[in-house]
Amino acid sequence: MYDFAVVGVGPPGARFARRAAERGYDVVAFEQGELGKPLACSGHVSLDIWDYVPDDARDDLFQNEIFGARFHLGGADSTAYPFYKDAPISNAIDRVHLDEVLADAARDAGADVREHHTVTGVDEHPDRVDLTVRGPDGEFDVQAKMVAGSDGPRSRVRDALGLPEPDEFLHGALAFDPEPDHEDFVDVHLTVPEFFAWRIPRGEGGVEYGLAAAPGEDVPALFDALVDDYGVEIEHRCSGVIPIGPADTVTSTRGFLLGDAAGQTKPFTGGGILYGMTAADCAAREIDPERPTTLSNYEAAWRDELGRDIALGHLIRTGYSAPEPIQRAGMRLFEGEIGVHMDQPTSLFSAAQLKAMLGGDRS
Repeated sequence: MYDFAVVGVGPPGARFARRAAERGYDVVAFEQGELGKPLACSGHVSLDIWDYVPDDARDDLFQNEIFGARFHLGGADSTAYPFYKDAPISNAIDRVHLDEVLADAARDAGADVREHHTVTGVDEHPDRVDLTVRGPDGEFDVQAKMVAGSDGPRSRVRDALGLPEPDEFLHGALAFDPEPDHEDFVDVHLTVPEFFAWRIPRGEGGVEYGLAAAPGEDVPALFDALVDDYGVEIEHRCSGVIPIGPADTVTSTRGFLLGDAAGQTKPFTGGGILYGMTAADCAAREIDPERPTTLSNYEAAWRDELGRDIALGHLIRTGYSAPEPIQRAGMRLFEGEIGVHMDQPTSLFSAAQLKAMLGGDRS
């Protein structure tokens, strides 16, 4: 019997498998397809990403440095409100290769990571969890003391454990212009109902175009309008579901959720790579597979780490739907040099942000 069975080997699942294995636990992790594919997530991340990957992987993952963002209330030719630092704020990375790197790190730590294995059944018992797995050589059963559901926004593990869904699901779309672009600013367009659209230069990786919108919106039409406005030819178009707002509980008797399955994402961007891996570290630190009561420690730990930023992130998102005069006034107030961290809305109240506002050139 394994200590932990991990379902889904994206960044949160791979991170948990690695950290739990490093603590001496017997870990098996299943990914239903090929690692990182199909791509349905942006590769724009904060610099904190480098704290989670081996040092020798940086050169292979890195694509471009980003120093700031231009916010628009209209299309590509509309007035831009720049927000920036004098040092890199974020990086564009190879998003598919990130999953491969993190999974290899889990393997190196001793976790048994298996691609092309689909978990088709999860049965929770007082003393164990039984999994039914379909692999290349047929179906088999696995027993574990705990199961980690990191299998995405439409989590099968979450449903099997009877856990509630995240508060809402946005519909996201991505595509790429293969023409290399080393520009160091991203563009953000507040032209999508209840969310936004973006353009991210990814160095030799081309340019990423994307958007997310609330349920009921015509996302394909909105996306076509975005790329038509920029006048580009795109390829590798993909779409996915983005969970926003974690439920009141992400744990059961012998199971717990991580990442998108738990709704551990930034409400103001939809990104979840760093939040999911932060929660994975909390889980590996707090959960003892021999003591199911420690699941409550995990619930408390990840909410203590992320709860304030998630709550403030919801408030920031309300600004996307504010009347245009209010949006314009806010842009003029804050544009220029900033001192915030892209994953931490609470940094809006930091000394670094106050210094930037007092010392910068404000309109």
